[in-house]
Formats: sequence, C-alpha cells, structure tokens
Amino acid sequence: MHDVIVVGMGPGGATVATHLARAGLSVLGLEWKTHPRYKVCGGALSARTDRLLEPDYHAVVEETIHRVRFQYAGAEPFESFSPEPIAYMVMRDRFDAHLVRQAREAGASVRENERAVTVREHADRVEVETQQGRYCAKVVVGADGANSLVARTLFPERRGRMVGALEGEVPLKGAISSLGAGTIVLDLGAVAGGYGWVFPKEGRLSIGIGGFQGTRRNPRAVYQGFVKTEPALDGLAVPDGLGHPIPLYAGKATERLPLTTSRALLVGDAAHLVDPMLGEGIYYAVASGRMAAGAIADHLQERTADLRTYDVQVAGELYPEFRAAASLAWAVYTFPLLVHGALRRRPASVHLYADVLKGHTTYQGLLGAIGDRLRNFIARAIREKVASAVTLRSARR
Repeated sequence: MHDVIVVGMGPGGATVATHLARAGLSVLGLEWKTHPRYKVCGGALSARTDRLLEPDYHAVVEETIHRVRFQYAGAEPFESFSPEPIAYMVMRDRFDAHLVRQAREAGASVRENERAVTVREHADRVEVETQQGRYCAKVVVGADGANSLVARTLFPERRGRMVGALEGEVPLKGAISSLGAGTIVLDLGAVAGGYGWVFPKEGRLSIGIGGFQGTRRNPRAVYQGFVKTEPALDGLAVPDGLGHPIPLYAGKATERLPLTTSRALLVGDAAHLVDPMLGEGIYYAVASGRMAAGAIADHLQERTADLRTYDVQVAGELYPEFRAAASLAWAVYTFPLLVHGALRRRPASVHLYADVLKGHTTYQGLLGAIGDRLRNFIARAIREKVASAVTLRSARR
C-alpha cells in the first residue's frame, strides 16, 4: 500500500511526486512511456516558471526569449524587445525527463512503460491496474493529460472544453533561419480564433497553429498555409504537423465541479487548467502539482480532514486568472486584425502583457490596468464590424 499513486509523469505528475516524496510519503508514479519520450508540444515556458522550479531546470532550456515578432497573416510585422527573459524554450522529452529524475532522487518510485487501464476508488483505498499489475494507495492523482483515465473514471461529470493544435519540428541541419536569436513569432492571422507560432530550439524550429475560439474545419490546410507564408521557414523542409488536444479552461460551469473526491484529485491538463489566452499548460501543471502535493500531505499527515483545500486553492488562485485571461482572449480572437493594428500603434501594451509572462503582474492586474481601454476598443470594434456589414449588404442590393 502506497500513500499516493500518481498516474502520468509529465510536469504536473512529476511535481506532485517530487514534493510528496520530500514530505516523507510513499509515492508511486506510473508513466505509459519511457522517458525521455517525444511529446507534441510547443515547449514554451513563461519566464514566471522560475518562481516554481529549482534553477537547475535551466540545464534543459534550449533558447531564452527576449523578443517577439508579431504579425498578421505573415504581414505587417513589428517586434517587441524585453531586457528580461519573457519565456524559455524546451523540448518536452528532455524537460519532462529532468523533472522525473528529480522525483526519483526525492525518493519516489517511478514505473515507466506501464499504462494505467483501470482506476477504482473504495472507501479505504484506491486501486490502479496496469497491464503489468495492480497497485493500492490512500490517494490517487490524475496527472494523465487531456484524455485522462482518472478524470473519465472518477470525475465523469467533468467535461471540459477541448481545442486542437497542430505542431511540427523543423530541423535546421546547418541552415540559417531568418529568425533572430532569442526571437519567437506570433501570428494572429494564421488561424481564425487563434494564432500561429514559430519557436526556436537547438538546431530546430517548433512551428504550429492553435485555435481557441470557434471551430476548425480543416486545420491541416490552415497549418500548411501558415507554413507557406511564414518568412522564417523560407527554404526549410517542413514536415506535416502532428495534432494534439488542448484542454482549455472551460468557464464557470466547470468551476462548480470539484477537482477532488475523497481519495482522488486532478492536476494540469487532466483538470483543464490551461490558459485560454495562449494555451499555456506547463506553468499551470507545475503550479497545480505543487498545490496538490500540499493538500495531499496535509490530509495524509492529519492536518486537514480531506483534500478539499486543493479545490479552495485552485478556486482562489487559478480560476480568477483564467476568467481574466478568457475576457482578454475573447477580445483578441474576435477582432484579431484590429488588435494587431492597435498593438502595432501602441507597443507599450505588449510590454504590459509580457509582465504577466514574467510574473510581475497577473491577468487580473493586466485587465484592471487596461479595462477602460479594452471596453472602449471592443465597443469601437463592434461598431466598425456592424458598419462594415451594413455597407456590404447595401452593396449587394
């Protein structure tokens, strides 16, 4: 009988396992592949991740980002520079393997290439069956991603919002990209209701598209269109993109459903704790993993009666941020061309957003700082959209 079984040893699961093992608890981590393993992901960590992880994770950082090139459908580019790091680029195979190694060093037992196939919660224990065996614990953590078995089995009422992304890795093979060192590309016109990106890594570029509003009829065609028009990819052989689901925060209806039972809780993507503005999930996986570890340790060491302190902490710290981010995302992805033009004219607004990624402010703080300007912008954008529709209708008559 273990104290805790962690299903899924990505950033959230590895964080939970590390902190619980350091607290003196018996931890078993189950991972269905063997680390290091490739993971379809842009691999962008906002710089505020420094506040959550120990500095040695920088050993697997492949590029430090100081500059962002914004554009709309490959045109009207402008750049924003920050003396401080905005983000760090990692490959998930190396990054996740680093975090799993930390969990092992802390004393957690990690069984790889062992997929969980059944999870059961009883009054006095939880049971997790894999293709190799059956394990029991006092608590189980669902850190098993967007299609979480733990969430589907023990939290059947939780049905969050899932959007899609396509991502590919472009080996440079000695070629020189026009993308400057420490620079990323964000293109608001690459896909309706989302953005396209180019992220530099060691000897490669990660490229992709993600749609966060509306529906995508043919995402592969959108991806190929972005590849053809993106200047940083000129002359490079670009492979087909691989699809992956992004389990975005789904609004207040989801907030009303708990992330805990008597003996189970969910973290990271399994809990739909993904930023609805940029689709950032790694930061929140680590943050929720730390919160979960604290709640579990407090409960098992009899400082609290149950696991619900985790629900309280997520509700108090993460959901208000996601609500603010969702408001901002609605404006950006509903009026992307107008937003791009406004940012191009007033680049100081970009620095305000960069402060969120650096951890100097929050989405709530940003929304408070620009609230009046954002409301005026939305009102003006709606008027312009209505006037354009009226003009178009009159021209057709």
